[in-house]
Amino acid sequence: MEAFFEFEKPIVNLEKKLQDLRELAKQEGVDFGDEINILEKKVSTLIDETYAKLTPWQKVQLSRHPGRPYSRDYVDILFPDFMELHGDRAFSDDQAILAGVATWPPVVPGATEQLPESERIPVLILGHQKGRNTKQKMERNFAMARPDGYRKAIRLMQMADRLKMPVICLIDTPGAYPGMDAEERGQSQAIAASIECMFQLGVPSIGVVIGEGGSGGALAIGVTNALFMMEYSYYSVIAPESCAAILWSDSSLAERASEKLKMSPPELLRMGVIDGIIPEPKGGAHRDWNLAANMLREAMLKNLQPLIKKMAKPGKKNDRSTFIDPRIEKFRKMGEIALAHAPITPGA
Repeated sequence: MEAFFEFEKPIVNLEKKLQDLRELAKQEGVDFGDEINILEKKVSTLIDETYAKLTPWQKVQLSRHPGRPYSRDYVDILFPDFMELHGDRAFSDDQAILAGVATWPPVVPGATEQLPESERIPVLILGHQKGRNTKQKMERNFAMARPDGYRKAIRLMQMADRLKMPVICLIDTPGAYPGMDAEERGQSQAIAASIECMFQLGVPSIGVVIGEGGSGGALAIGVTNALFMMEYSYYSVIAPESCAAILWSDSSLAERASEKLKMSPPELLRMGVIDGIIPEPKGGAHRDWNLAANMLREAMLKNLQPLIKKMAKPGKKNDRSTFIDPRIEKFRKMGEIALAHAPITPGA
């Protein structure tokens, strides 16, 4: 059975009854059309009611749903010609960071006609990648990158800058890996270098938090001209469990921490931290991968395509005012906007 959270249990139970009724109608050859329609409406209504009143903690749980599409899932649907690139040319290939090139614009799922090859351009895609089973989770290190992953990202972003390739970043990590081996190889320096590299890119960039957006591990590939969040994602300086452990010495108070951190898309949009929210299918992206991918595609086309049109022609350089200065200014203003909307309250 597909994994689900406690708040989803009533929906899952009702959907099981609906599925059983459909199978019974098929096996017995009986027309249960009216009954099936009634149950379908009940399921739809229950989903609307449940997801309209989710708590901040439940939204965090949903961002971690094991059935959510990960970076590679979106890439496979939208960029069928994606070619993965590996290695930091210094130590190893960190599989927590997915990196490669594809052509823009992304395809329309299910469409037979696409833009002619002559009108498409190459783009660089970076993303955190989680695993589905135990083996994959270990190989991907639960999407917690080591320095090698960020140095791979830096190498490829510099390549994209030279070749005039726009950069697309899909963010989905609880944070950078805090292990001793990562710290010994310069984890903080690698994150800082990646942030610096992104600020200096002379090509347009767009970032999307598709699930978890935790700490410096997320920010390392999140310094983009435009940053968006999927409807059921979070973006925070620290994960709720870690925040609770530090503030109250009790990680079980994660639900309380999630309320204090103000890390949901509407709150971050109001504070100017992100540029927009990408809607998800009813009940979350895990319920319809293709529809979620199409919603992501529409947002990218709407926001990255205008930036691409500003790119200099091959052989010419963009001046700083095209992409670099606006990117720097955007992040410089971010703290001022956040403080104006969410002043620090003693004892909070």
